[in-house]
Amino acid sequence: MHRIITVTGNKPSELTIMNEKDQRIEFIKKAIKQRLLKYIEDGLEWVIISGQMGVELWAAEVVMELKSQHDIRLGVFPPFREIESRWPDSYKEKFNEVIMHADFTQPLYDDTYKGPYQFSNKDNWLLEKTEASVILGDEEFPGSVQYFLDKAKKKQETDGYIIDWITPFDLEEIVLEEQTHNSFD
Repeated sequence: MHRIITVTGNKPSELTIMNEKDQRIEFIKKAIKQRLLKYIEDGLEWVIISGQMGVELWAAEVVMELKSQHDIRLGVFPPFREIESRWPDSYKEKFNEVIMHADFTQPLYDDTYKGPYQFSNKDNWLLEKTEASVILGDEEFPGSVQYFLDKAKKKQETDGYIIDWITPFDLEEIVLEEQTHNSFD
């Protein structure tokens, strides 16, 4: 049983998603929802994220949706204050909406960006506080999630930490399911 997990993954640009109207986001959210429902069945209580744009904010939206039917909570722990200050407006708005609806939120550093150590310490903190991570991405080409993944793999070796991938193949299966379902409608 995993009571506290984190969800992370690639940034929108790494997924070649250039705006929030991209249809692929719905498939990504559906994949996250399917995975979270399995964890909820096994006793999941908290999903905690750092609030990065892309996969983490989409996961937060999924958790906010699931809260209406399940006893699940969302914690948002940005590595520092004003993490969203240089983001595009659409992601700033999404971040602020997630913060408003989160069950708990607190920056890990009560200061603005000071250096890359804040991101590194954020990864360490998330791994210390969680029992598993759901990572949406390609294990062979992890992109920016590589830093988190390297630390998660070390924790996996020493403590049996769970790394649960949502792969490009998983996303393709969801697209095919949708297409098959829609062709029968």
